[in-house]
Amino acid sequence: MRNNRNKPREQHNRRRPQQTVQSAHSFLDELKDDILSFFETNSEDSFSQPDVLENFDVTDRKMKLIVHGLIGELTDDGVLTRHPDGRFQFNESDRTTEGVVDHVNPRFAFVVTADGDRETDIYVNTEDLNGAIDGDTVKVQRFSDSSNRGRRIEGKVVEIISRGRSELVGRIETWPNYGQVIPDSKKLYEEIHIPKDKLNGATDDDKVIVRLTRFPDGRHRPEGEVVTVLGKAGHNDTEMHAILAEFGLPVHFPEAVEQESKKISEKITKKEIGNRRDMRDTTTFTIDPEDAKDFDDALSIRMLENGNYEIGVHIADVTHYIQPGTALEEEAYRRGTSVYLVDRTVPMLPEKLSNNLCSLRPHEDKLTFSTVFEMTPDAKIVKEWFGRTVIHSDRRFAYEEAQDVIDSGVGDYVEELRLLNELAFKLRDERFRRGAINFETVEVRFKLDENGVPLSVHPKIRKDAHKLIEEFMLLANKRVAEFVHGLSRGDHPNVMVYRVHESPDFEKLKTFAAFAGRLGYKLKVEDEKGLSKSFNTMMDNLEGKPEQNALQQLAIRTMAKARYSTEDIGHFGLAFRRYSHFTSPIRRYPDMMAHRLLQHYLNGGKSVDRTEYEERSKHSSDRERVAVEAERASIKYKQVEFMKNMDRDQEFSGLITGVTDFGLFVEITETSAEGLIRMVDLGDDFYEFDKDNYRLIGKRNKKIYAFGDAVTVKVKEANLARRSLDLWLVEGKDVMRAPGKNRQSRRTEERSSRTESRRSSGSSASGGRRRESNNGKERRRR
Repeated sequence: MRNNRNKPREQHNRRRPQQTVQSAHSFLDELKDDILSFFETNSEDSFSQPDVLENFDVTDRKMKLIVHGLIGELTDDGVLTRHPDGRFQFNESDRTTEGVVDHVNPRFAFVVTADGDRETDIYVNTEDLNGAIDGDTVKVQRFSDSSNRGRRIEGKVVEIISRGRSELVGRIETWPNYGQVIPDSKKLYEEIHIPKDKLNGATDDDKVIVRLTRFPDGRHRPEGEVVTVLGKAGHNDTEMHAILAEFGLPVHFPEAVEQESKKISEKITKKEIGNRRDMRDTTTFTIDPEDAKDFDDALSIRMLENGNYEIGVHIADVTHYIQPGTALEEEAYRRGTSVYLVDRTVPMLPEKLSNNLCSLRPHEDKLTFSTVFEMTPDAKIVKEWFGRTVIHSDRRFAYEEAQDVIDSGVGDYVEELRLLNELAFKLRDERFRRGAINFETVEVRFKLDENGVPLSVHPKIRKDAHKLIEEFMLLANKRVAEFVHGLSRGDHPNVMVYRVHESPDFEKLKTFAAFAGRLGYKLKVEDEKGLSKSFNTMMDNLEGKPEQNALQQLAIRTMAKARYSTEDIGHFGLAFRRYSHFTSPIRRYPDMMAHRLLQHYLNGGKSVDRTEYEERSKHSSDRERVAVEAERASIKYKQVEFMKNMDRDQEFSGLITGVTDFGLFVEITETSAEGLIRMVDLGDDFYEFDKDNYRLIGKRNKKIYAFGDAVTVKVKEANLARRSLDLWLVEGKDVMRAPGKNRQSRRTEERSSRTESRRSSGSSASGGRRRESNNGKERRRR
């Protein structure tokens, strides 16, 4: 009916009110909804009360009075407008809102509203997008339909406010008189027509960047022109550059930025050293990945005569070299973060700064911004100091080297490393005691040949050396935030850029807890104070189990996403009252803001303008999101490429990580790659989707495939262009029984949990996701 706007007398459900046999209250609610839907569907027209009575075939005098009264209520509510001639019309402005299109499926999209609550996203059928594509900012009109009660809000796009993208990436197919580009993005579902004179030298199977010259409007396909030819599809450099272009990420720095960086002096003057705390004689070293080039943090340690320890956390003083108003500053802000693809880094700062001037390389004097703590042997802080320093790193450790020294007791700085490790364990224990949640998600590492082809894939193992660095970075970030707040004057706290993480939605937690309970894992969500302990117990019980990664990912999706803000609301996952990002200014713009603000307040400055910093915080959160999506895309591409090169007859163990009405998502245990077993390929029976219980049920054989079930699969198709895997089901068996239950009882038990996960029609990478900042120092450098 909603597609019949030109039929002003279209009837909604054509139910004769006189014939309804329901309670009076329910009947009046539904009739009111029907009347509203009639006006909403025909919102371009106005109607008299007799028009409405005629539409609903109302002739009974009593019913006429009821309809008149409901029209009056809708007018009082502001939903209908009464014109001077006595006619009524739907008030468009009352039911419209703005948001961004998230085109998750060829059949429908969601319009994501500004409040960020996914429950208020508006469902829009593709035919109701009215030419909008993924990423566009639109005005959407919400429907009011009684049949939609209790489900998602639905609507239609009535205006495109701004386009989210004018250029996109895809693979081109050329014909004698034209070309067409198949977009790489899984959220763009139409090919782009390219006129012959707009091919710009592109040939069949090239990856190209296309500028849209005509957007889809329901009658015409999108049209565009090739602006850049990236190379042949399937080549490593081509595909990595395509991912960067797809997410609007830069490949090179502007010339003005490079020139500005070249002019920066590498000399550290005596005057500059005199303005800083000189810690060059204190034992100092860095611990980083073996292939890291930008060392943005170092630790120092000194034994004190009173039995305590002086621990310094030293961070590259990036803001000494990059001043506000410069091209370097503006480019760092625009990028917001470094991006780590599988085979390369797209840095936030030019190489001279990131790998040279700012990098805390061994045996060189370096300018740093430091937090220095006097700690007892029990890891209690008795004194702290914040300020600018100069240091000299005595040793550069790779994580593996530091771990060998800790384990063997042999090597450079063994006493210092072991002492720092002991203190880190105590800090970690205290953090968990206060309510921090231990989310240890699986990350994958690829071994690539000289052409970027993956030879092997294996999980990254986090050992004590990683956790040592993590704890001291968390400590510095926390104490900087607390210190800035403590310098506040009067009733108005100092503005600071915080890393914030809201408490999870209780209803989502209950849903997840019920779901985990069916798999044999208990999660108590009634008491927020005891939630973290219960979560950590569950995570410990998951350790090493086949379902570990899948269930952890589902748990993370239950939680809110961490973001940057000037709001002082704390960090739920870390159980910190205040928390900032201070320790990685080489690769995160918010850390640069934190450095500047800390120095401003150390100098006695008053609180700064909140609006400016909130805007910059939001921009930084947006850039982080884009970087994470690009990193996942590169990981997914390499996973699919690796699987494509495997023997097609090879069988793989996997775990069902998603159930939809079109098939089963399976994560392959060996590679963490996720693929789809399509419903049509389950040929032994007709399977029905039980969405409430997240499972498929065979109509005849009653076989059940549910989240967490172990299966054996083969690769049906590895599609590099779409970064997706299609799988064949070889064998399925249940290895995830709740204690004391056999398979039959598990199959027949009542399942009441409803999954909150939204998936697109394409497969998404569940493995290899970047850890949230709960886990402190993220080390994915190439």
